[in-house]
Order: sequence, then C-alpha cells, then structure tokens
Amino acid sequence: MRRAGVALGVAVLCHGCGTSGSVRPADDAAADAETVLEIIVSPAAQAAYDRALEAMDAGDLVEAELRLEQFVLEYPDFPGAYVNLAIIYERDGRLEDAHSVLDRALELEPAHASANNRQGMLLRKQGMFSQAEQAYLRAIESDPTYALAHHNLGVLLDLYLYRPAEALNHYRRYQELLPEPDAAVGRWIIDLERRVGVVEEAPRVVQEDGV
Repeated sequence: MRRAGVALGVAVLCHGCGTSGSVRPADDAAADAETVLEIIVSPAAQAAYDRALEAMDAGDLVEAELRLEQFVLEYPDFPGAYVNLAIIYERDGRLEDAHSVLDRALELEPAHASANNRQGMLLRKQGMFSQAEQAYLRAIESDPTYALAHHNLGVLLDLYLYRPAEALNHYRRYQELLPEPDAAVGRWIIDLERRVGVVEEAPRVVQEDGV
C-alpha cells in the first residue's frame, strides 16, 4: 500500500501463538504481535519512529507510548504510528483511546489494511460483531494477501457469527498466505470440514426420505 511518500509493511512475529488442538482462541491473539512499519522520507522522522518501534519490540510499552505520542505530534500524517498507539492502548485496556487513534489513521488513509484489521479486533471485543466483520472485510479488500485479517475474520465467523463454511474459506486462505502452514489452524480446518460436511448432507437425507 502506498501513499504520498509512505510505503507500509506489516511484520508478523507469530501465528496462532499459544493454541493447540481444535480449540480456537477467544481473542485475535495472532495480531497482538503485529508491528506496523513506516518508510518515511525524512531521516529524522524515520529515526524517531524506529526508536519507538524498538521500545515496543523490547516490551517497554511506556517508553514506546511516549515516543509514539511525541512522534504523532511532530509528524501527524503517518497512519502506521496511530495503529501502533492503538495496539499499546488496547493492551492497557484503554479501548476508547485505541478507537480514537484508529479513527485518525483511517482519516489519513481509509483503505489502511492494518488500521481496519485493528478496528475489527476492537469492535469484536466490544461485542459489535457485524461492524467487526465489515472492518475485516475492508482490510481484506485493501490487501487481499493480508493473512491476519483472514485469520481474524475466520475466528469471528467461526466462534461469534456461527458461519462455519465462510470461516473455513478464510482459514484456508490464511494458511495459503503463510510461509509455513499453522498447525493449529490446520486442525481447525479439519474440524470445520467435518462440521460443514454434516450441514451439507442433512438436506439430501431429508429429500430422500420424502421421495
């Protein structure tokens, strides 16, 4: 995704962390390791942003928050900085603050895939499932190869909206986009294939009984 001197990338540090068997996470845990990168024209701005990300990667969220808040004051036009602030605020339980900075990111770039994905996560946590689905779909529309959005939409469709066939499609797409398949998601796929198969066979049995 490109905009006025900014090239955006997403670094995914883990997939399906801490999951096993066919148990799905109740949260979008894989996205918690997401860091949004910005390639910025100004060397000074890039250095300031990199220092904030270094603090974030080191787990020093207080330092990262301070640096990112200072960054957006000095350089307010980079949506990735707001998404990273949203990650910090969300981890601290400050969901309204997280929504606020995501809104700012999406004002700057409505098709920002990571901002839409993160917004979907917040909406899902607040029980706003239909709105969360739309946010994930916007993320995927912006970047069809964005694996985490497929993962998170699959979880939403599977566990919260009870649409297993659609969830299965997104889990499969998530696997296709990974360098190596996620073993846990592979087990979820097997489980859903069994469930969807039962649903698909039921109408045929009823029809045969009526002949």
